[in-house]
Amino acid sequence: MAVPGNFVTLTHIAMTRVLPAVHRFLAGWKEKAQKIPDPELRRQALMSIGNKTFHCEGGGIYTLLAGDHARETMRFIVAYQTISDYLDNLCDRGTSRDPEDFRALHTALADALIPGAAPGDYYRCRPEKDDGGYLPALVRTCQNVLKDHPAYRRIAPLLQELAGYYRELQVHKHVAAAEVQPRLEAWYDGKRGKFPDVRWQEFCAAAGSTLGVFSLVSQSWAGDLAEEDLRRVKEAYFPWVQGLHILLDYCVDRQEDHLAGELNFCDHYRDEREMEERFIHFYRVSDRALRELPDPAFQRMLLKGVLAVYLSDVKMSRQGDQARRLGRRLLREGGPLAWFFFANCWVYRRAKHT
Repeated sequence: MAVPGNFVTLTHIAMTRVLPAVHRFLAGWKEKAQKIPDPELRRQALMSIGNKTFHCEGGGIYTLLAGDHARETMRFIVAYQTISDYLDNLCDRGTSRDPEDFRALHTALADALIPGAAPGDYYRCRPEKDDGGYLPALVRTCQNVLKDHPAYRRIAPLLQELAGYYRELQVHKHVAAAEVQPRLEAWYDGKRGKFPDVRWQEFCAAAGSTLGVFSLVSQSWAGDLAEEDLRRVKEAYFPWVQGLHILLDYCVDRQEDHLAGELNFCDHYRDEREMEERFIHFYRVSDRALRELPDPAFQRMLLKGVLAVYLSDVKMSRQGDQARRLGRRLLREGGPLAWFFFANCWVYRRAKHT
């Protein structure tokens, strides 16, 4: 299937093919989650699917870069994102503050990217252990897709790099509240030389996205991308596209994080104006970088879609004039297409909840 060349085609395919396929795959994982013997693991698995379906919906759009391999790419994306969301729930909503527990759990994401790797003892540092094979099944699903991927050996180091950033973020951000920021800042200090153009909170935000993994897996099936092309994909997504993605996510959740007393990356700018300018900067650098990738028009459409998904969230509209001003500026940067996606997402989100 050809990559959609305009927003009308993209919207039609997303609504009629991509989202139904995401929901079918998720239904299978939900059925398996319902059979998890341990009640706490079962609750968190079901909650992560129920509350975070839109993560898989957004990731599923990347399957349109995979051509004839869209179905197996969808299997990978839904499984990989489901691992991420499930583990995030276990770390966020559990009682553990043990970094070794978080590292053990998130080894699953690294294993998922290594075909043939035996599933580890992911629950070894926590009392809940019996998931009935749920997490190992998710890991094996990802592995089974990648073992037949013709470009696997060339993209594997890039995938592992991105998964490594994600894993370290999860280790540091779920420890005791007083330790979180010092650990994150120290982690960034060790990476500052490689990423001098971002702030510590922006680096950490970029680490929390899976979009670079999805992009690399999706668009390299033909095996004809040069090493330089693959490197450019990774560098466009990390830190720029992924950074914007997660900064927007934190912006949407800002009020909730304040009420919960949790760290929010958006609070670590000098003021609202600086935050706004950095968001605009991330958008502009991302847009320029995506122009240099294969299928640039489609890649840039996806970036505008990221804006639309988060800016249309009802929680964003409740955050006052400054948040609305930020939203308007970003949509102006994205142009008419971003406004079109925003309007569609606004209607879709509200229709789902009526």
